[in-house]
Amino acid sequence: MNNNKTSDDELSNADTDSQLAVKRFCDGYNCAQAVLTSFANRYQVDTELAMRISSGLGGGVGRMGDICGTLSGAALVLGLQMGPKTSDDASAKEATYNATRLLQERFMARHGSNRCKELLQKDLSIPAEYQEAKSLGLFKTQCPDYVGTVVTLLNQILEESEVKE
Repeated sequence: MNNNKTSDDELSNADTDSQLAVKRFCDGYNCAQAVLTSFANRYQVDTELAMRISSGLGGGVGRMGDICGTLSGAALVLGLQMGPKTSDDASAKEATYNATRLLQERFMARHGSNRCKELLQKDLSIPAEYQEAKSLGLFKTQCPDYVGTVVTLLNQILEESEVKE
């Protein structure tokens, strides 16, 4: 059997990763958890550990409305893929920064911002606005799209990095 993936196989895997992440988000994972746990098995990371590591990143890091948790979760995945194993591996550190920046640029090109409070047009750090976002169903109508976008873009960037190696 041929171990080389075809582009159709890779597209199917990317679709599957995206569907899994969106399902997890809709099942109650926060946005960062949905992204990171969808890649955990790929990097032999325990799913429970991935849940715990990414638990504070939802809602723009601690519901402060800053960088979208999907992007924070994806940055953790990029670190697992290409991050430095030692403090003096400047090349790996730079590659990780570049990939993380590229992911954010592509996300912002599609959605207009990388900040939760701008994407949802609600400041989740304000309890009344958080409740309003919930009552408007923003977490159900908008966030699944952001989760899906990030996983799709993340898979593209991971594939591009593998081609370069």
